Amino acid sequence: MSFNTSSRQLPNTDEKPPEEGPGPEPSPEPLPEATAETSTSGAGAAAPDEPLSGGDGTPAEAASGDSENPAEAASGDSENPAESTATATAIATEAEAPADAEAPADASDVGEAPAAVTEDPAEAAPAPTPAPAPTRGRRRWRGWRERYPVAARTLAWTTTVLAAALVLFALLMPSRIDTFRPAEFFRIPVEAIFGAAVLIVLPRKPRIAVAALAGLCLGALTVLNFLDIGFNEYLGRGFNVVLDWTLFSDAQAYLQDTMGKKGALGIVVLVVVLVIAVLVLMTLSVVRLGNLVARNTDLATRTTLVMAIVWVTCAALGVQFTGVPIAAEHTTLVVQDRAVRVRNTLRDEAAFAKVAKKDAFANTPPDQLLTGLRGKDMMITFIESYGRSAIEDAVMAPGVDATLTSENEKLTKAGFAAKSGWLTSATYGGSSWLGHSTFMSGLWISNQQRYRTVTAGDHLTLPGAFKKTGAWDTVGVMPGVQKAWPEQSFYGIDKLYDSHKLGYKGPKFSWSTMPDQYALTAFERLEHSKKHDKPLMSTIILTSSHQPWAPIPKTVPQDQVGDGSVYDAIEKAGKKPADIITDSTKSKEEYGKSIQYSVTSLIDYLVKYGNKNTVLIFLGDHQPIARVSGNHASRDVPVSIVAKDPKVLDKIADWNWTDGLQPEHNAPVWKMSAFRDRFLTAYGSTPHP
Repeated sequence: MSFNTSSRQLPNTDEKPPEEGPGPEPSPEPLPEATAETSTSGAGAAAPDEPLSGGDGTPAEAASGDSENPAEAASGDSENPAESTATATAIATEAEAPADAEAPADASDVGEAPAAVTEDPAEAAPAPTPAPAPTRGRRRWRGWRERYPVAARTLAWTTTVLAAALVLFALLMPSRIDTFRPAEFFRIPVEAIFGAAVLIVLPRKPRIAVAALAGLCLGALTVLNFLDIGFNEYLGRGFNVVLDWTLFSDAQAYLQDTMGKKGALGIVVLVVVLVIAVLVLMTLSVVRLGNLVARNTDLATRTTLVMAIVWVTCAALGVQFTGVPIAAEHTTLVVQDRAVRVRNTLRDEAAFAKVAKKDAFANTPPDQLLTGLRGKDMMITFIESYGRSAIEDAVMAPGVDATLTSENEKLTKAGFAAKSGWLTSATYGGSSWLGHSTFMSGLWISNQQRYRTVTAGDHLTLPGAFKKTGAWDTVGVMPGVQKAWPEQSFYGIDKLYDSHKLGYKGPKFSWSTMPDQYALTAFERLEHSKKHDKPLMSTIILTSSHQPWAPIPKTVPQDQVGDGSVYDAIEKAGKKPADIITDSTKSKEEYGKSIQYSVTSLIDYLVKYGNKNTVLIFLGDHQPIARVSGNHASRDVPVSIVAKDPKVLDKIADWNWTDGLQPEHNAPVWKMSAFRDRFLTAYGSTPHP
């Protein structure tokens, strides 16, 4: 044998193995397992300093037999030490061949050493980092996709379509329920085009972060849009992100009074869950769409470019579908509008504080206030939600107008007369305290911040003006007040009868704590019937016409009112809020009946307990909600002044109000804030700014 025989030739030697022990039987073909192991070893799985392995896992030097001497393995049964030494040297030289040496022809040769192996660890190629093992859920999902590919594709496309529909809905969603129509959602939102362009060019991590942030913002905007819908429906205005958060406690109290604690709690939990769901789903939807455009960059780029051209063309030409512009920038305009409202709210706070400090009658001496009403028992009475729609709406007007006519006849027979006009309230659908404060302060109190500002000051109110004269005792009857009411001092009310001090033992009628007839009867028993050194100036708020207008109390004989227990059977026999709350026509009918009840209770009280010195001013605080008054109803409410003394009404003859309890359609309309100064001036008050 030649001494320069290559190690690749060693497995093919024809010489006999050593006789010290039997060698392994040669196999005509390597087994698959041996091949796989050899391939793994050749790929560098072993450390560079470890001996090369043969196909059976033994060191490469022993791959041809069991001998532990490499020289013997190379030379078969030769006993020549020199030959053995030369052969060993040849094997070592062959093992140190450079990495670019000729690759072995057959990787399955058990004695063949991989060419890339080096004895120097620094020169060894780094082992590839193994990929992280998929989670159990991901493995199951992959397995399910492999077993059901059609269902998996269908589910994926359905999810993508739903995500796109949710995002488009949020981008095109109107903020008023009456503007919801199919054409609104067949427009092209410019925000979607811009967002797609941004997501296409961003790398993976920034793209996911931007998509998640955009989805979260879009979800928050959707929640605010739903709040706008609710506020427009109930209060005739959008949600004020600066001031209106405090109203949620009042809304929760209203739900609890109307639907009970469990019902209110259930609704609150449902609302919270829905808000969280909107935020999460919107975020996931935008991220999913961002990943989709990243996987299909070319198609997404072409589509975005085409949609941008179409949007610009439609915007330039004013293309419309059923009167709705195709090119939409709705979300941008909504965000701009909210920003303007926030800015105006912050500016209004400072501006109104200056206005509230100005008062034409602030420095009027007591003896120059209300000289034309000295000796009169004054009553200012608010009827909850008594609005213009009650008198003019086709559904409600017949019953309400008939009641006003019959009650006016009662007044005439009792020697009273009345004049009526219109006032435009500062609120709509709710927030009655804004209407009360506007009427009595002479300032336009249209939001909660203004209310807090004015009630924290000393602006003169109508009850306060009567109190300032020293000629009247001031009393408040407010069955709707169910907790501490610090505004009492601002209004100038000496004695307050809230829901806890009127002695009522009967049932609540939804939100209303007691029927109007009972509240007026309690006022007579506790205060009006008693002897006083001074006439009374009474502020009374009647609540039976408060929504949801079910159940509604009925009048009972005066001698049966008692402590209110008589109303138990009436409340149980009445309708439930759920019976009418979703039906606009039924709500209108029941609202009209509640106004009839309140007006009848008030006029019956006046006829029975009034005298020649009684002067009554009664009005509504605001219109009912849009479901009853209509989506574009005015904010006007009727106002009437009733008196026996003709001189009282003669002093307002130049107001041109309508005779009787029902103002004509074209009767004068004033802002509610204008009433205080006109009233004070008409009845002898001298301005002293």
